[in-house]
Amino acid sequence: MGSVQMQDEWRAYAGELLGAFVLVFGGTTAIVAAGRADTPVLLVAAFAFGLSLLAGLYAFGEVTGGHFNPAVSLAMFLDGRLEKNRMIGYWIAQFVGAILASVVLLIATDQDAVASTATVPSSDGTAFVIELTFTTIFVLVILQASRSEVFGSSALVAIPLTLVAIHLAAIPFSGSSVNPARTFGPALVGNEWTGIWIYFVAPPLGAVLAWWIHGNVVRGGPPEPTAAVAEVLDEPATAGGTTESQS
Repeated sequence: MGSVQMQDEWRAYAGELLGAFVLVFGGTTAIVAAGRADTPVLLVAAFAFGLSLLAGLYAFGEVTGGHFNPAVSLAMFLDGRLEKNRMIGYWIAQFVGAILASVVLLIATDQDAVASTATVPSSDGTAFVIELTFTTIFVLVILQASRSEVFGSSALVAIPLTLVAIHLAAIPFSGSSVNPARTFGPALVGNEWTGIWIYFVAPPLGAVLAWWIHGNVVRGGPPEPTAAVAEVLDEPATAGGTTESQS
């Protein structure tokens, strides 16, 4: 591996770490803020996570592909857009970024505040179905928006808005994770492990289901694009501003 390629790989890992940090810190801090300001947590959290994802995509999407979520990275690997070694590196970076976000929130507040941002199921069965279904929807949107020229730059808005809609629907049932890293950071730092298995099983299964649906229902459309949306959301940039295939 050349030094330039290695440097690009570490930049991608750093971007995933920072992107996951932005997503989790922005969203979870908003949950704590909503409690202190006596504002509706459902609305605040939904838009905070969506807008934080948007911020992360604009800040780091061109370097990493803008996954910030192990379930997304798994789907991209299954779809042949991400190498196995890079997927594992992304997973590590995403979990570290989420943990750091919760550590910073702990420093700013206290452990009870961090625990209040954990994803806790209303019931295990309900939460599992909700997490599985909404992860499938979320990853389907990402898989198609990041390959189709039809959507253009609107993919950068469509994906965060999908996350907003998911949070509005899922928070009362599962706390709305669709992202194992987002769940693990607050769970570890806040020491809140209720139903933790759900968030490590349902989102990956949802990613697999999304990949299967995308491959069997959606494929057969336009070929892999060269549009900017694919460069931002799918393939990390290489030195000189060009992109490199991850498959």
